Amino acid sequence: MTQTLPGLTPEEIGRVRKPLEEAYTLPPAAYLGEDVYARETDQILRKSWLPLARIDQIATPGDFISLDLFGQPIMVVHGHDGEVRVMSRTCLHRAALLADGTGNRKLFTCPYHAWSYDTSGQLVRAPLMNGAEEFAESNCRLPQLRTEIWEGFILANFDPDAAPFAPPVESYRKYFENFRLADMKVVHTLEFDSDWNWKVLVENFMEAYHHIATHSETFEPAYHARDSRVPDNDGPWSILHMPAAHEELPPGLPPLESLEDWQARDLFATAIFPHFLLGIQGSVVTWYQVFPQDAGKLHLKIHICVPAAYSEMEGFDEIAEGMALMVSAIHHEDIGANDLVWQGLNAPMTRQGRLSPLEKAIWQYNQWWLDKMEAP
Repeated sequence: MTQTLPGLTPEEIGRVRKPLEEAYTLPPAAYLGEDVYARETDQILRKSWLPLARIDQIATPGDFISLDLFGQPIMVVHGHDGEVRVMSRTCLHRAALLADGTGNRKLFTCPYHAWSYDTSGQLVRAPLMNGAEEFAESNCRLPQLRTEIWEGFILANFDPDAAPFAPPVESYRKYFENFRLADMKVVHTLEFDSDWNWKVLVENFMEAYHHIATHSETFEPAYHARDSRVPDNDGPWSILHMPAAHEELPPGLPPLESLEDWQARDLFATAIFPHFLLGIQGSVVTWYQVFPQDAGKLHLKIHICVPAAYSEMEGFDEIAEGMALMVSAIHHEDIGANDLVWQGLNAPMTRQGRLSPLEKAIWQYNQWWLDKMEAP
């Protein structure tokens, strides 16, 4: 039975639910409505496993990365006990922020009243608290999120009852087993702020149909849109497989020895729902780390990852810079397209459009999105 969602009619939802060959896009309200964004934050974003960092980004005990998720300041910390934790970075005393940016600490000392916490989040010093009845430093620890490490990615979940991350994506993991994702290292990061709904970016990432126009001189000559395909999925993920148009290997880093020839040549754009996006080609992974800000705003970090051993190659810095320039150029093409989409979604005459069979990954995603949004 089709249910009602804020701003979406049963008829609109029914069109999305049709088989791929008959299906429509999500309606504009799914992107524009603040009430829709509030519901998907509660039903999806705060109940999903979100990738926050790579383990190589906090390789040394004491390393940390600060982030903000849905109004909550957090930090990803490599503890001196060897454990990786995701915890609040607001002081338990008067809520001042304990840290910002990245760095390495033995203690997180509040700049307001000098309360100090170790890298496990335990309060170890609260000066001048004599006379505070029933107060004990040993009873004070920074709140933590559930955390998993998967293929070198550190993920966290606000939902204490969420199922583990790994089992539903095991088929996905096996698909890319030869790429050895756990051995990758972040070598360059690009950052962008955009005034669109986060799903506009995710959907753009999931299909090659737009190569024929948006990327007509960049991606399309190497990866023809008409040849792209999307396998069936058995979990919350999609894989866009783009076979290479030519037999020659693309220029750049040598492919991993573990890869078959087609794996070394072809391009993959993958999504683990809701927005864990990886572009995979040969020995390079581009991780699109998405931070929804509100219904019409997002922050994006694009991390370029390569096998750790490759980063020690002679001349690697120049290679990495070239990769960054190429990724930036491609993304700027997508920015132009997504700007146009966002303008159109805000237009009063805009209605749902028909999906192409080449947009199967979007169709898969939309079914999952509706399932989560319609859940009690």
